[in-house]
Amino acid sequence: MKAISRNWLTVVAVAVLMSSFTFSANPEKVTWEILRDVTFNKKWFEAEQVYMLYPTFGPSVKKLDKKEVAITGYVIPRDLDAGLYVLSAFPFSACFFCGGAGPESVMTLNFGKNARKFKTDERLTFKGTLKLNADDIYELNYILDNAEVMK
Repeated sequence: MKAISRNWLTVVAVAVLMSSFTFSANPEKVTWEILRDVTFNKKWFEAEQVYMLYPTFGPSVKKLDKKEVAITGYVIPRDLDAGLYVLSAFPFSACFFCGGAGPESVMTLNFGKNARKFKTDERLTFKGTLKLNADDIYELNYILDNAEVMK
């Protein structure tokens, strides 16, 4: 009887453990339209002596936090020597930094491995883990960790 109980407990434990993991063969496709589910309010940041736009993410964006996603956009170099890039909903001439688009239209690309060099305005689809950032004023609000070009 004890052997059956132990085996049964092992099966239950494994089932519970497995149900806590979600396996996804394909990342969830995300559009820039979905990422517009965010509102911004000005907030004073004492350290910089400046008002910054503080995001409040809507429900459709919150559900994507820490999920594997895929998104298409325009690559914009932030620091070519360091291999730092941003993905934008718009080409460089109309992006958040130059053309007056909002902060919800750009995301940091953090590459897990050494990434190749990208050209400005190269339109590509990337996959990675989406991280929402509301607290670090030195980072963008959307960060794609372990970013990889999708083929």
